[in-house]
Amino acid sequence: MSQHPNARLTPRGRALLCERVGGGMRVSEAAAMAGVSRQTVSKWFARVRRGEPMADRGCRPRRLARLLLAPLALAAETGVSARTCARIVARRGLPRLNDVDRVTGELRSRGPVTRVRYERERPGELLHVDVKKVPRIPEGVGHRALGRGCGSRRGAGTSCLHVAVDDNSRVAYAEQLPDERKETVCAFMGWAIAFYEGLGVAVERVMTDNGSAYRSGEFNALLEARGIGHKYTRPFSPWQNGKVERMNRTLAREWQYAGAWESEEARASALASFVERYNWDRPHSACGACLRCHA
Repeated sequence: MSQHPNARLTPRGRALLCERVGGGMRVSEAAAMAGVSRQTVSKWFARVRRGEPMADRGCRPRRLARLLLAPLALAAETGVSARTCARIVARRGLPRLNDVDRVTGELRSRGPVTRVRYERERPGELLHVDVKKVPRIPEGVGHRALGRGCGSRRGAGTSCLHVAVDDNSRVAYAEQLPDERKETVCAFMGWAIAFYEGLGVAVERVMTDNGSAYRSGEFNALLEARGIGHKYTRPFSPWQNGKVERMNRTLAREWQYAGAWESEEARASALASFVERYNWDRPHSACGACLRCHA
């Protein structure tokens, strides 16, 4: 493996560093002498004690998270070429990844993968609900006021954007709230139900992911008290709640990062007007590029 051009330590320098620490020099003194951090010194000294070489390790992971691997991933895991891996898979009669369900591992019918697009027959039959974290805008103006990269420990923190989308009409409701705890999720759900009831729509069923707030007894008791069913998506299958995921992307592009906001308050106050325009004035390709006419 080639040495990084800006690396402070070569393999010989690392060995010398470990010799100094092994000879009784303090870690902080050895680090200052080499111009590296104490953590770096401790890392290489620990490797020496384990009998590991001073060369850089490869970036290839020792194991892959999924058992279903493409030929390229199999090649990286086994050291065999991708073409050979593909031939072995075909020779064994194993299915292609396109023929296997990535979640269950079950074999699907042969042929090209097709995405089944569905739409409920009436408004309120199914409500897609989700929450996503939104970086807050720190005080000041400039590129940081776009709200990008402000969720670090040194930034302004994050808030949570709670979103509900009707499956049939695509009418949406959203609130920017401080967190995603069960009390907050329950409050949002109550406001969303009231919003759709104000449009003459009775919510019959709600679809969410498997977040702890959505699985809480309080949230399900709220739905049960109103006679509303609750459907969960399968774990690690966000596409099952795709309509609200698509709404999240629209919110990010047309509201969250739509311009250089002067402050967090200015962006938050613009959310309601954007949702209003989204619902009643903005054409939608999912509805034939026409305005909402169902609700």
